[in-house]
Amino acid sequence: MSELLEKAKNFAGEKVGHAKKPEAEVTDVDYKTLSLGSVEYLAKISVTNPYGVDLPICDITYTLKSVGREITSGTVPDPGSIEGKDITVLEVLLKVPHSILLTLAKDIGADWDIDYELDIGLTIDLPVFGNFTIPLNKKGAIKLPSVF
Repeated sequence: MSELLEKAKNFAGEKVGHAKKPEAEVTDVDYKTLSLGSVEYLAKISVTNPYGVDLPICDITYTLKSVGREITSGTVPDPGSIEGKDITVLEVLLKVPHSILLTLAKDIGADWDIDYELDIGLTIDLPVFGNFTIPLNKKGAIKLPSVF
């Protein structure tokens, strides 16, 4: 009996391992707006859905780091769904308080930008398989807004 269960588990594991899964990438991180309390940046995520049905997104978690320090993090609950057999672009708003930017003065320095690392977890509800998280990472530099 245990041999039969082991064979069934191996068969299921092979099928799941070869199944197509949604793919995603962070395509852009750019300045959006400046307010009295913070600077807002917008991260764009391109998600490809290989299935013919829409897939609900459970949530998007994010952490934005600079010089090894976390400068903002959060969760976007229930951001919608990914269109079937299509590419969907998701937008994640990142709010960075001015007080945090002041602590990064050395990094900002001469070039007036922030070297960053953005970690995103895109959790999708896949039928039959359950929740599936796509880990994303992007490194780059974000220009700070100038008042001139």
